[in-house]
Amino acid sequence: MALMDAKEYDPGPARRRWQLILAAAVVVIVGVVLWWVFRYWPEEHVVDKFLQAIEAKKMDQAYGIYNADPDWQQHPDNYKSYTYNQFVLDWGPQGDYGPITSHTVDCALELPKKIGRSTGVIVVVTINKRREPKSLWVEKGSKTITTSPRDALCHAP
Repeated sequence: MALMDAKEYDPGPARRRWQLILAAAVVVIVGVVLWWVFRYWPEEHVVDKFLQAIEAKKMDQAYGIYNADPDWQQHPDNYKSYTYNQFVLDWGPQGDYGPITSHTVDCALELPKKIGRSTGVIVVVTINKRREPKSLWVEKGSKTITTSPRDALCHAP
């Protein structure tokens, strides 16, 4: 076979290879962006359900979401450190926010890595359109809700 007998160059395979590389890059970039936007969605969703239950005046259900135990009434002795009655005082109509009628989940964030390995997420919410947001801590594994370390530090005596 002589040099002049070579097949004519077909740009099709090279073009398809570049199209495949470009498509794979787009899929990876879109996947990373979606992960970044929705990485704290489970924790935000738990806080949203919790506040919706309070707005609907379903305090039993809200307490179950708070403790990540929908059957908490079967074993209330497990929650002696934060009883249902104290929960109702804190989150009910007599609580700091009065009757909770509206909320928005503003953002969620983790503690900086330099502080240490984080086991939870801080979810910042606005309750009753107040100027001062409320921060709640949601454990990543169990989805229990507690007061955020941010609030504990900001409101320490």
